[in-house]
Amino acid sequence: MSLKNRREVIKALAFGSGAMLFSPNSLLAATGKKKDRLGVALVGLGYYSNDLLAPALQLTKNCYLAGIVTGTPSKEEIWKKKYSIPDKNIYNYGNFDQLANNPDIDIVYVVLPPSMHREYSIRAAEAGKHVWCEKPMAISVQECTDMINACNKNKKSLAIGYRLHHEPNTREYRKLIKSGALGKIKSLSCGAGYRDDRTNHWKQKKEMGGGVLGDMGVYAIQGSRCGSGMEPLSIISATVSTTRPEIYKNGLDETVVAKLEYPGGLVADIKTTYGEGMNYLNVTGEKGELRMNPFSAYSGVKGQSPLGDINHPYNVPMQQAMQMDDDAMAIMQNKPMMVPGEEGLRDIRIVQAIYKSAAEGKSVKLT
Repeated sequence: MSLKNRREVIKALAFGSGAMLFSPNSLLAATGKKKDRLGVALVGLGYYSNDLLAPALQLTKNCYLAGIVTGTPSKEEIWKKKYSIPDKNIYNYGNFDQLANNPDIDIVYVVLPPSMHREYSIRAAEAGKHVWCEKPMAISVQECTDMINACNKNKKSLAIGYRLHHEPNTREYRKLIKSGALGKIKSLSCGAGYRDDRTNHWKQKKEMGGGVLGDMGVYAIQGSRCGSGMEPLSIISATVSTTRPEIYKNGLDETVVAKLEYPGGLVADIKTTYGEGMNYLNVTGEKGELRMNPFSAYSGVKGQSPLGDINHPYNVPMQQAMQMDDDAMAIMQNKPMMVPGEEGLRDIRIVQAIYKSAAEGKSVKLT
């Protein structure tokens, strides 16, 4: 494009939208040039968006915070000033679908209670945006499938926010497992939990996708899958319990313990809870042991293996920055997501099987 034509494009954009609304990414979209950074809109401005994702987006190279979607008007002005978000990139749940008309926003990151993931992921895909969705992916296998189908239909990528797949220490121990450095895995245990005394959060509301298994339990499930390097065949047994029925009401799970059967006779013991702190992955093989503690902390993952310490240090919120940079680059290069929707679906299938095993008091095969 000649300098003269470039100026005409800028002039037209400024005249149509107001000079203050112009951005370099708008020019790239208008001229057909490939963007070097993708715009992300965060949907839901709770703790995870406020304390981790938004700060991480100040560190990313391949994407940036372009917009927000919130149902709380008072948050709009705060975020607008803090992150210099233009008015045209601020949405609420009533005008959400108008994202389709905004070229600044390439990706919608759904950071809502799990019961809302399906709806807003599908609406984002139908608006022509790539979708990133926090875990748990959804509250059922069917909802996960609907999300995958919607993104495929609209030719948009879908990534689930499993930050640990992008985390260097996790990648190192997974490579070690895959290499056979431990030999045949003989035993595995994994625990993920913290003390949650809240009473009115979505995690304490079944209808919103609450309960520990879909939340912290996904970490324990992932730990067993990554630590074994295999996929489970069945849930041998499971129990669901609570010591605080006044908080975790009507059978809502505060603590879940389960045994997962893997190929070769391996039995993995997992525990997840809102009743106490735990963050470990222990894998014992014929040639040695892997001990990751913590195996999923925001502040860092570290451990020991037969090959030495596993400890690449970094600061919060680098895990989220690495995750979003990797996923944005995959979109720009038209490559598969590191954690696609199918990965989230696998875990929800296991979650449902654990619940079924606990309810029926018997083993449940995974198909």
